Amino acid sequence: MPTTARLLALLVAVTWGLNFVAIHLSLEQFPPLLCAAVRFAVIAVPVVLLVPRPKGVPLRWLLAYGAGFGVAQFVFLYTAMALGMPAGLASLVLQSSAPFTVVLAALLLHERLAPRQVAGTAVAVAGLLGIAASRAELGGAATLLPVLLTLLGGLGWAFGNLASRLAWRERVAAGAPPSAAESLRLVLWVSVVPPLPLGLASLVLEGPTRIAGAFAGLGTTTGLLALAGLAFTVLVATLVGQVVWSALMARHPSSSVAPFSMLVPVVGMLAAHVLLGEATPWREVALGAVVVAGVLLGSLRPRRQPAPAPTPPAVAGDPAARDQAALTARA
Repeated sequence: MPTTARLLALLVAVTWGLNFVAIHLSLEQFPPLLCAAVRFAVIAVPVVLLVPRPKGVPLRWLLAYGAGFGVAQFVFLYTAMALGMPAGLASLVLQSSAPFTVVLAALLLHERLAPRQVAGTAVAVAGLLGIAASRAELGGAATLLPVLLTLLGGLGWAFGNLASRLAWRERVAAGAPPSAAESLRLVLWVSVVPPLPLGLASLVLEGPTRIAGAFAGLGTTTGLLALAGLAFTVLVATLVGQVVWSALMARHPSSSVAPFSMLVPVVGMLAAHVLLGEATPWREVALGAVVVAGVLLGSLRPRRQPAPAPTPPAVAGDPAARDQAALTARA
């Protein structure tokens, strides 16, 4: 990946790390399924009315992208956080989407992994496991169920990544390369998929009384902070972050882009410490640096070896001359 692409991926990681604090604030007011439904409904209504569907993207991949990224990821993530998953730890465990994406891309899309990518992913995963072990030793608030739910959210995100890449593959095969405008349209239309299933699930599982109570308290401090959290999630994390991420996934191999998501917990835990008072020991900061190193190792392009000089015709037909030319080249 070129330097510009790596910087954009880093920007997305910072945005998504801060988003966990915003989600925490929103869940203080809204039940999880309703919160996820509102998040996408705010975007979906104007999109259906004003934005044309992305050209050349088959409906099946649009629905698959929305089901993975929008429905599965946020149903499990929001439910886990509502059940007590700390924002910082949630930002860590959700990044299981990166190794999920790399493995699924290799298995399902037959993408070949370079040794540098395998090594970088392994280093980053080791850093993530170290942070998880540190949190477990400190007696974090998460129980087994919220952790498992968050892992399922990461798996949903990974399937969304693959659907996004397949959508762009078909578009490119049809002679229409990805563009910034089409990336924006795709992300906006992905937001049309989740509101209906999430809204129905909220109505059935959370109930009309709980839904009405959430909207009734919006004038309180908690309610205003929840609205601010939703605004950040919708405008910054979803629109800006996901547009850039989708464009990166379209232009570069999944195995190069996905590891950048492992930077999110570094930002998420730092933001949770500063803004929510969640403790972040120095050893976790050091392990976060290991994650950064692994991501950089996996994303840097290997040095290109210089092409061998062509053998002159006079040398090509003379074995002794060929041997002398080889010795000269080595020298």
